[in-house]
Amino acid sequence: MKPEETIDFTIRSTWHKIARMYNVQAAEYGVSMATGMILLNIDTKKGTPSTKLGPKMGMESRSLSRPLKMLEENGIIYREADKNDGRMVRIFLTELGIEKRDLSKYKVLKFNHHLRKNIPEKDIDHFFKVMNEINELIDKNNIF
Repeated sequence: MKPEETIDFTIRSTWHKIARMYNVQAAEYGVSMATGMILLNIDTKKGTPSTKLGPKMGMESRSLSRPLKMLEENGIIYREADKNDGRMVRIFLTELGIEKRDLSKYKVLKFNHHLRKNIPEKDIDHFFKVMNEINELIDKNNIF
């Protein structure tokens, strides 16, 4: 079987194209696709616990340390101890962070609108069904 005939190759290469596309857009605003995705996952009213952000994005929390530090240094986010649990740190968006989040949201919605306009709804429904099934099979952890 050739690599391009495997499911994982197709998913990975498509994701890399999407990431490159978003990075080109994000670079115009001084951010990256990864930072845009982080901003989209921060609750604008209550903030988001730093320990919940990684799992919310499907990532390891430790993978976010550097991007969060950079966002804080650039005045896009700030951290604050939780009022009810002093052990927990919440991440909040600054005004600049809200602006960058809104830009990120616009780009994501525009991309999704473009896909939905050009791909039949039944195909999109089938795509989600297949991806959910792949995730469930992986979660069962009995592949190998």
